[in-house]
Amino acid sequence: MARKKCPECKEEVRGRADKIYCSDYCRNVANNKLNRDSNALMRNINNRLRKNHRILQELNPTDKTKVTRNRMLAGGFDFNFFTSIYTTKKGTVYYFVYDQGYLPMDDDHYLIVKRD
Repeated sequence: MARKKCPECKEEVRGRADKIYCSDYCRNVANNKLNRDSNALMRNINNRLRKNHRILQELNPTDKTKVTRNRMLAGGFDFNFFTSIYTTKKGTVYYFVYDQGYLPMDDDHYLIVKRD
């Protein structure tokens, strides 16, 4: 019977019959390779989304806040990056960055809301 080899380092795997990797180190290395952002574009987009989310959280300490567009821009917010759009039955369009959303209003104001 052939011995099972670790897919990461090719060493012999010892222990349980269903064990895949020879060590926690190899398992972590393999998972990090699998889960890392595949290229610079994805990494940059994810960084931009995280920054937008952080800005919305800082501006919205409660569950609902009204702010100006300039205040959002001053924090570095980029309106080109959001994760989803929610349209109400009345046709109102909210833009969400994960659980934080914003609604464009009159006079360059935005309503920031948190979705549970």
